[in-house]
Amino acid sequence: MDFELSNEMKMLADMAGKFAVKEVEPLAQKADEEEMYTPEIRRKAGANGLIGCWLPEEYGGGGVGFLGNTIITEQISRVCMGIGLNVTAATFGCENIHFYGTKEQKEKYLPPVCAGDAVFAGAYTEPNAGTDVAGYKTRAVQDGDDYVITGNKMFITNGTICDWMVVQAITDPSEKVHKSFSQFIVPADAPGVTRTKIKGKMGIRASDTAEIALDGVRVPKENMIGKRGAGFYQLMHFFDVTRVMVAGQGLGLSQACLDESVKYCKERTVFGKPLGSFQLTLQKLADMWIKIEALRNMTYKAAWLIDSGKPDYHLSAMAKYFAGQTAVFCANLAVELHGGYGYIEEYKVQKLYRDAKILELYEGTKEAEIMTLGKVLLSQ
Repeated sequence: MDFELSNEMKMLADMAGKFAVKEVEPLAQKADEEEMYTPEIRRKAGANGLIGCWLPEEYGGGGVGFLGNTIITEQISRVCMGIGLNVTAATFGCENIHFYGTKEQKEKYLPPVCAGDAVFAGAYTEPNAGTDVAGYKTRAVQDGDDYVITGNKMFITNGTICDWMVVQAITDPSEKVHKSFSQFIVPADAPGVTRTKIKGKMGIRASDTAEIALDGVRVPKENMIGKRGAGFYQLMHFFDVTRVMVAGQGLGLSQACLDESVKYCKERTVFGKPLGSFQLTLQKLADMWIKIEALRNMTYKAAWLIDSGKPDYHLSAMAKYFAGQTAVFCANLAVELHGGYGYIEEYKVQKLYRDAKILELYEGTKEAEIMTLGKVLLSQ
């Protein structure tokens, strides 16, 4: 077993890390305070090949797979998870097009997103149905060569700034739940689409989040992704893959917590001694480091298996779950180690603390991951 990253992956990590320090860090605090989306950073990221790098080169991607994408996500999230989402989640929803779309759909939609010129959103979650996908209510009714979509979506990343959305909707209500859904590409400016920015989020405030209403939105049948009635399974596959990206976010944020804590413990003096000289301090730092290393190995392996054509979606669920746990754990200890200073915006750890919690909530709650994994064990 060789755990060494290839030279290509090492160079990618170095490039993404330097990009984050140069382009992201100067705007991170302002973007957080003002809940400001950063399109200029997204465009620069696209020009540097950091968006959609998991996609094949023929569609504008970097061809470095999901491991490469995870490494980029880790490096940018290490500086700012909110702005990091503006880069790595610009393709959000394109996974469905890549896996199930037609060649024409791939050629039309993927290249401009990879270039940083356009943005996608995955319009899946609804006001009364998040993890409970079977509870979705949005309908798509066929009318000649079109489908007419009506419903509401909630907590949609890139909702107010996207150019297109992948919408999950019920097309066959008489079928069993798992065969009743289909997916559609919907222009964000289509008649009947209303997008409302959600403000006042606790964390990832630089990332755009919205509520979306679809009132008789008409799209041609050519905008359906994959097969009619296969939307549920396509969405589950989507989550199996994107959970590795979320794990990368948690990995980067956790590493940032450790970085900031080590730096502070070297500088801070308590009772005439460096804070880092106390045994309890060392235990907290070591506990963070151990969890981060375990998370890194789990996350990299899950991504590598996808790229190798041997995906282990249970491992992806484990990595996503453990990423949330590790990020919240590390952020909490980082604030504790900083004491009162960790509670004010002058120090980065207060932002890390606020950003961390979402990792236990989106892309499947921690409870949903545990239920899934537990059922697998009991079925064996």
